[in-house]
Amino acid sequence: MTHSPRLTDRTALTRHRARARSLGPELFLHEDAAIELQERLNEVNRSFTSPAVVTNFSQPWAEILPGAKVVADEDLLDLAPEAHDLIVHAMCLHWADDPVGQIVQCARALRPDGLFIAVLFGGQTLSELRAVLAEAEVEVTGGLSPRVLPMGEIRDLGALLQRAGLALPVADSVLRRVSYGDPMKLLRDLRAMGETNALIERRRSFTSRAVLMQALSRYVAHFADAEGRVRASFDMVWLTGWKPHESQQKPLRPGSAACSLTDVLGKTPQA
Repeated sequence: MTHSPRLTDRTALTRHRARARSLGPELFLHEDAAIELQERLNEVNRSFTSPAVVTNFSQPWAEILPGAKVVADEDLLDLAPEAHDLIVHAMCLHWADDPVGQIVQCARALRPDGLFIAVLFGGQTLSELRAVLAEAEVEVTGGLSPRVLPMGEIRDLGALLQRAGLALPVADSVLRRVSYGDPMKLLRDLRAMGETNALIERRRSFTSRAVLMQALSRYVAHFADAEGRVRASFDMVWLTGWKPHESQQKPLRPGSAACSLTDVLGKTPQA
């Protein structure tokens, strides 16, 4: 049996989330995503009677799905087979060592024709911060250490739905750009989100002042607007799939079309 490589130090991640709660968590991205979730559920136009939410910051999601079962994003999710008609994996799938396994567990816990929705950070998240930290560390120390979680691109993340056996898979993304008067405020926000470095291979010592000052200086130099405010990108990837059911729309069998594309479009006009 093969196991996914361990990327995340779960002890450190749990500690970072607890610290965020003690500081008063910064949940504006969760709140934005929860509003987006409500809009997406409105488009589905279906009533869900037994939802579950996989999250470690439940408040924004409870307002959208009152009474939903709240499940921590452990390796083994606390979900019973076919117990739910809606499962939302909310803003934590990017930390999973085995994201396919997480989605498979959710799929098993769905009733036939149940809906799975995940929202997570994608590959463009914190692209500015990643760039300046890498440049600063190489310049100051001559080396490079893992500092920001590697996050998947939308094409790869969308493929996880099919691998997990979900039907009618859809993946899309919303790029959220946040403006800060000072890049240090971004770092404080990441701490209050519980999203600071929890990689197993991270350097265990504190980032040196020289590296940090160099990175902040580069941030302002490369990513500030005319008013001196810097931007931070958050790539919000949405994954949607359904537990297979006989009532669902199915793709046409190859060769079963009643007419050809040429018949529909007509002849190509001559130049």
